[in-house]
Amino acid sequence: MPKPSRPIRNEIRIIAGDWRRRKLRFPAAAGLRPTPDRVRETLFNWLRDDIEGARCLDLFAGSGALGFEAASRGASKVVQVESEDTVCAALRQSCALLSANQVFVIQDNVRHYLTGPPELFDVVFLDPPFRRGWLQPIGMMLENRGWLAPHALVYLESERELRLDGLPAAWSRIRQGEAGDVAYGLYQRNAGNLS
Repeated sequence: MPKPSRPIRNEIRIIAGDWRRRKLRFPAAAGLRPTPDRVRETLFNWLRDDIEGARCLDLFAGSGALGFEAASRGASKVVQVESEDTVCAALRQSCALLSANQVFVIQDNVRHYLTGPPELFDVVFLDPPFRRGWLQPIGMMLENRGWLAPHALVYLESERELRLDGLPAAWSRIRQGEAGDVAYGLYQRNAGNLS
């Protein structure tokens, strides 16, 4: 008689920093797709000189992989925005588990959140659910509504086939990569190049 299969556990592992190797659980939710370890490692190698003391905004936070990694590596503040009840509860539980006083979980729709009073962020993680057409409009909201520090870095993660037309003119791509069906890139805002 075959053994019953064990349920797949939804968990991420923090790669480096104060919480290195700590594992965090997250619930299954539609569109929730944690950034793979290899991509996260590449991203934070790109950010190694910029993350210490940075103010980070993690939109569509999901599992919290990017925000918790940033906090583990020395970000001074991380705001995680997520709309799903169960996902927010898991993010708050992870904050408590890690005593992550620099991480703030906001339960809100990202578009609604970005219509509120802006706060300047140095690093933004923008990783919306794939194939919904949200990446470019949210990018324009970040730029036009005053959420970005003058030379902010913006990480974009999308389906590989997405053409990234319609991003703010002030953003220049400085790094890019692909892994499987995922394309990702790091953009720098140049406040002197606003149009």
